[in-house]
Amino acid sequence: MHVVCPGSFDPVTSGHLDIFTRAAQNWEKVTVLVTFNPNKKGLFSAEERVDLIRKSIAALPNAPQNIEVDTFQGLLVNYLSEHNIKAMVKGLRSSLDYEYELPMAQMNHRLSGAETYFLLTSPEYGYVSSTLCKEVAKYGGDVQGLLPEPVVSAMQQKFAENQR
Repeated sequence: MHVVCPGSFDPVTSGHLDIFTRAAQNWEKVTVLVTFNPNKKGLFSAEERVDLIRKSIAALPNAPQNIEVDTFQGLLVNYLSEHNIKAMVKGLRSSLDYEYELPMAQMNHRLSGAETYFLLTSPEYGYVSSTLCKEVAKYGGDVQGLLPEPVVSAMQQKFAENQR
């Protein structure tokens, strides 16, 4: 079965990579789908996010070969329909994530019949979020291990450019 792991991934974290690789162990093909809102200004463009995810996956020891990365703007169910995908995988850190994700999963199922599978985040990443990592890195805090190395480097460069 082919599944999608959708999200903004601005930026991708080590917790996201954990979900992607665990999904790749359980499904034949995993598409990491970078979704974005053109009305929101993220730290990284959609193209940069795709590139960082690809580099981060490639840098993993024993990198899974059944993960691809794509980008999409619009309703997720339209992407699923266009690519004949019947399921998605989402990572959950806490009950707050569940409360946020449940109505979306139910709406996606109503609109397309797609199933949503929830994977619980590994305990070492339970507190890691893209937003928190950006905030810590912006003020010079250490995010090593929380973000893949390609992302740490790109973030440092981005924040250095913004300081000029």
